Amino acid sequence: MWYVMQVRTGTEESICCQCRNIISGEILERCFIPRYEEKKKYEGKWHTQEKVLFPGYVFMITNKIEQLYECLRYVIGLTKLIGTGEEVLPLTREEERWLQKIGGEDQKVEMSEGVIEAGDIRITDGPLAGMEKCIKRIDRHKRKAYLEVEMFGRIVEMQVGLEIVGKS
Repeated sequence: MWYVMQVRTGTEESICCQCRNIISGEILERCFIPRYEEKKKYEGKWHTQEKVLFPGYVFMITNKIEQLYECLRYVIGLTKLIGTGEEVLPLTREEERWLQKIGGEDQKVEMSEGVIEAGDIRITDGPLAGMEKCIKRIDRHKRKAYLEVEMFGRIVEMQVGLEIVGKS
């Protein structure tokens, strides 16, 4: 099952490394930080770079939550595991499937391409294909799409790379 740990924004990589070093592979199957690609223009050229998809969160896969919970006491900088009060809750199957669909095996959301037709966005290529309803707004200048999705038991706004290649 997939669990989410809340950490201070900017410490995601450090926490993930600690988890990999401290917790055995028998308890923690995988620890990762979902990322997305974006394009930035500097030195006169467009460059692709990666950013954290959910700043302040680290994802973990385990079937032994009790043992994981005990091991996490030794992780410096951990804020909390996502849940309701005393109970730690895994992501729902729908949330897991959605993350796998957009991020793939390596949990990196690649750039998508789309067109604007009669004022509506249509994604022609990339992980956002078929998810146009999730897009709340786009920033063509920054080449980003802002999505609202249900995650962690609430509505979360996130940004991913989107290049609009045509408009009619």
